[in-house]
Amino acid sequence: MRIGVLTAGGDAPGLNAAIRGIGHEALRDGHAFIGINNGWAGLAAEYAGRPLSAEDINYIVGQGGTILGTARYDLDNPAGGRQRVLEAIGEHFDAVIAIGGDGTQRISNWLADRGAPIVGVPKTLDNDLMGTDYCIGFDTAVSIVAESIDRLITTAASHHRVMVVETMGRSNGWVAAMGGLAGGADLIIVPEFPVTMDEVRAHVKHRRASHYGFSIIVVAEGVDMATLGGHEAEALSTEGVRGVRLATRGVGNFVANAIDAEGGVEVRTTVLGHLQRGGSPTAYDRIWATRVGVAAYRAVVDGHYGTIPVVRGNEVVLAPLGDVALGQRPLPRDLYELCSTFS
Repeated sequence: MRIGVLTAGGDAPGLNAAIRGIGHEALRDGHAFIGINNGWAGLAAEYAGRPLSAEDINYIVGQGGTILGTARYDLDNPAGGRQRVLEAIGEHFDAVIAIGGDGTQRISNWLADRGAPIVGVPKTLDNDLMGTDYCIGFDTAVSIVAESIDRLITTAASHHRVMVVETMGRSNGWVAAMGGLAGGADLIIVPEFPVTMDEVRAHVKHRRASHYGFSIIVVAEGVDMATLGGHEAEALSTEGVRGVRLATRGVGNFVANAIDAEGGVEVRTTVLGHLQRGGSPTAYDRIWATRVGVAAYRAVVDGHYGTIPVVRGNEVVLAPLGDVALGQRPLPRDLYELCSTFS
């Protein structure tokens, strides 16, 4: 078989571990293993497939990023990109494995509905794909947030400051909540459970009146500015696929400035940004990325196209692509309430 693999959307620690898992199994069984450079662009634009050998993938399990490159590529503008991908798959491959988040898997599902031999792999730092407990890159992002808060707490306590930490999180608060919980934040602001600036200011006053005298506030970059009492900028930098670079919204700075305007406390802002994507994956990400990658390969050789291996509990199971492509998984209230108990 000619098995292709691509990584689409944003990069994430653990992608190379998944590529290695797929490729190791494919090459061992005598199949051609073909890397597709730069996600869907490597099929919709000029064909960018290249054979991968065991030497190419043997020692990449701990390497960040993706050896294939990735891109946010709009297949619908100009129109016809999806059809070009469908035709390229038919011309060059017997099967394709697409590693990516909700946008990637929506395309995968569209292709599968039209007969393409395609299998997905769940990847997104936001951890918001429906139907799976785990997405590649999430654990590393949470660990980076927690480590960053560990460092900020010492300087916040020393100077009796409020530290506002902005994390990734387009429409959900998984990274903010779990990173904040692990790092010891005393207030976590997420899109699913909005708070007002009056509530934030009241929290800061409470902390100042307590024996702590400092505060660590974590805010997801995608929270609603209007609820906080702000407004969106007229022009925001785009992601290239009908999206917005959420870091350009300045949510963390807005919260910090609103606290600072009250006076009586020093406020500092840290925007973690792409630090959450960079560097080596955690052991957890390496292990689970390998497991879902290998499961995707087995789905291919068994002919289970239109599926995606997902994690439920401690098991990897196959689910229809439509189960993860249609909708997003919000942070559940019980986890948010657990975070809130440490205010």
